[in-house]
Formats: sequence, structure tokens, C-alpha cells
Amino acid sequence: MPPTLASLVQHSALKLTVRAGEDRLETPVRWAHVSELADPVPYMEGGELLLVTAMTLDAEDREAMRRYVRRLVGAGVVGLGFAVGVYYEDIPDALVEAAKEEDLPLLAVPRRTPFLAISKAVSAAIAADQYRAVTAGFEAQRELTRAALAEGPGAVVARLAATVDGWAALYDASGAVVAAAPEWAARRAARLTADVERLRERPAPASAVVGDTDDDRVELQSLGSGRRVRGALAVGTGAPLGTAERYAVHSAVALLTLTTERSRSLQAAEQRLGAAVLRMLLSGQQDHARAVAGDLYGGLLDAPFRLLIAELAGEPDPAAEDPLPAFAESLEAAASRAPEPLLVVPDVDGRLVVLAADGGAVVAACTAAYADKEAEDAEVVVGLSAPTGPIAAAGAYKQAEQALSVARRRGRALVEHEELAAGSILPLLADDAVRAFADGMLRALYEHDATGRGDLVASLRAWLSRHGQWDAAAADLGVHRHTLRYRMRRVEEILGRSLDDPDVRMELWLALKTTAGPSTE
Repeated sequence: MPPTLASLVQHSALKLTVRAGEDRLETPVRWAHVSELADPVPYMEGGELLLVTAMTLDAEDREAMRRYVRRLVGAGVVGLGFAVGVYYEDIPDALVEAAKEEDLPLLAVPRRTPFLAISKAVSAAIAADQYRAVTAGFEAQRELTRAALAEGPGAVVARLAATVDGWAALYDASGAVVAAAPEWAARRAARLTADVERLRERPAPASAVVGDTDDDRVELQSLGSGRRVRGALAVGTGAPLGTAERYAVHSAVALLTLTTERSRSLQAAEQRLGAAVLRMLLSGQQDHARAVAGDLYGGLLDAPFRLLIAELAGEPDPAAEDPLPAFAESLEAAASRAPEPLLVVPDVDGRLVVLAADGGAVVAACTAAYADKEAEDAEVVVGLSAPTGPIAAAGAYKQAEQALSVARRRGRALVEHEELAAGSILPLLADDAVRAFADGMLRALYEHDATGRGDLVASLRAWLSRHGQWDAAAADLGVHRHTLRYRMRRVEEILGRSLDDPDVRMELWLALKTTAGPSTE
């Protein structure tokens, strides 16, 4: 605790006596300052014990003393020490009454107690308090370090909450709460999601104070050694942090940054290992891939997994931050919360290839974020394979590429390969090249019909839909089967193709399904 007026009064060597403001002696003293100015207020910062001999004061003028004391209180002076036996044998009644009116502690300083002794006492008490704070801070740092080494980030958060006599919470790169202490703090921390999001938009390191009320003052600190925020720490207390508590928070930030953002060399090593495992899987070397994966990725290969390929939704902006690393971090955060294994590898085309557990948190988070989003509203486009195992990894890679291609065609942010197998092939053909082919193939028939010399397009559609059955197709059209036969011969003559060829029939049917008429261009 810093020195207070009460501790100075209780100091046996100073012999101070209280003449006013007895109920405010527990006020901390920031410094002891001597000033004989009639108006020392411009030189005050607040929290001072002002020491005077009244050399320049008319201490017996009641109105002058009221103004003097009122200005001292307004400047934040916490007490007034008056040297008796120097210019006045005792503190004048005018000053005592003014101090009582403003409830300003007024201390009588005996002649044998020099002001220097009081200043030394305050200085020594402040130094002792700072030493205690630093010592307590170092002890907290040791305890936090032990917790980090023995149990991880959750233990650091719990130890920090106990040290600051409040609560603490850890957020991952996506802004989700991953640890909180005490347990009730998780609900309080969840209400700060918007504040954490705003903090993440600022370059690291960043901090903010939110919820600054009498019983809930929350400090947010970003985590990360580079400009990218890797997480955040929230510390809630009932008052501003003291020196020891501030040491503890800074230590926790450093430790959590180390555990949240692993060293670049370790990340690079894991990435190289993951790339080797992926290459082995795609080349059919499942046994070698499992041996190399070890404990790091082995669990991922022991159960069905999904293969995911992600790439930028649009052209890269050199001035903007690459969204793929942020996308990878969101997947890693979901895997860490689960927890579940995850393999993320950048490929040579600037895309991300991801192996994630089927039915796990990573796949769920990805589909929840992107499944119903248009590509123009997303920063990345994702193709997702069907569930597979190590023996079929190469096929899953092709599935993810096909799903990614379809996502591009359809303007979707995410497409699962299972959607393609369950749906129709026709939406896959809905691009400009296919429509141009269909339009060119059928243009001559549409132009023939436009002259009013027959209804070849409708007849062709009916005949194909009835699989070449003349009577059924003629009935659908309401014409004689000989009329329909004549029209099909005209189709062959105009197109220069035989309807006996199954490939021709297939192409014509797809052309009819793709285009409704000739282009007007």
C-alpha cells in the first residue's frame, strides 16, 4: 500500500497531530511538497501533502483562508501540513475552520520536525511500496511461467485472475473465448466479442479499456508478436490495476503470445512435415504417410477426413492483406477449441490444401461460415471433398478441385462434392462457352421455325424426350407419326447429322436444355 496521511500521523518520529479532516486520513499520499506561494495550485498535480509555514499567508483572515483551502481541494491536494512555532505559535482558527468546512485533513507539524523529515518518510514509504509491488510482480511472473510450462494457457488465465483479484479470459484469433477464470467469467467475456473484434482490426500490440464502471473495469490486450493479432486477453477488475497487477498482466501477455503464436521455425517445420504427409498420400504411399505423420497428424489419418482446397475469391490486391492466412487461422482456432488434428498446406498455385476430420469442428465451422455465401461476398472460395480415407486421398483431391471449379462457375463461396453427385449435371454446364455451343448447334433449327415452315425444335424435343418412340412423341405433338418422321429427316438435313448416332442425340438434348432460343446478338 502507498503511504497515507494516517501512516504519517502514526509515524512516531514525526509527532504530527490532526486538527481537521480526521475521517479522510486513509487517503494515499503521492508526494510531500513544500510551497510558501500564496497560490501553489498551478504547481500541483493532485495527491500531494502540502507543507507550509504560512510565511506569505494571512492565515488569520477567514475569507482568505476559505479561498485558499477551496483552491487546494479543487487541485486535488490531499492534506495540509502547518508548521507551528515558526510564524504562528499555533494554527490560526481561520485556517482550521476553513479546513473543516472543506473536510481537508490539516496536520500540525511541531517546530522540531523539519519538513525534510516528512518528505523523506513519504519518499521511503513510496519506495518501499514500489519495491513490494515489483517483488510481487516478479513472484506473479514466476507463478504464471510455472503455470504456462506445466498446464498451458488455461492455467495462465486462472493464475492471472487470482493475482488481480478479478477475472480473466483468453480469446483466439477468431474472437472466440477459449479459456476463462473463474468459470462464471466465460459469460461476461462472451459479451465483449464486438470489442475484441474492433481490437483485432488494429495492428498489434493494441489495448483498450471497456466497461469502465465502479465494479467492472475491463482491459483488453492483443496477443501477437507481429502486426497480425493472434488473440486477445481480457482482464476484469473492480478498480484500475496497481503496479504488481500490471506486472502480472504484462507477463501473462508475453507468455500467452508465446503459446498462441509459435516460433516461425516451428511453424515452418510443421508445415514442411504436413506437406510431406500430403504428397505421400496423394502419391498412394499411405503407409509412409502414416509413419511420417506420427503423433502430430497420425490421428487425422485414423478416421475419415475431408480434403478442402481454398483460393482467393477475386484478383489479389497488392495493397490489402492476404485473406488466406486469416482463413487458415480461423480453421486452426476451430481445431484448437475442439480439440482435433488439422493439416494445412499452401500449394504451388497459392491455394490452401486442408485435411480436416469428417464431422469435426473445422468442417462445421467452414460450412457454417461459407455454405450460404456468394463468392462476391467472400474473400476465399472453397471446394470440399466427400469423406474419405488415406487410400483414396488422390481421388478426394480431385473431388475438392472439381467442387472448387463448380463454386467458381456458380458464384458460390463453398461447394461440397456431394452436392454434385446428388444434383443434376445441367447446372454444371451453365457457362458462356456451353451456351454458345448450344446456341450455334440449334441456331439453324430456330431460324427455320421462325419462317413459319414448321416446328422442328418442338418436334425434336418431343421425340428425344420419348426416346425416339414415334407414336408417343407424335401424340404429344398432336400430329401424325409420318409428319413427325418427315420433320426429323428435315432436322438431319439442316444439321447435317444423323439422329441414329447416340452422341448426336445426347448433344442435342443438352443443347435444348441449355438454351431457350437463338441469340439476338
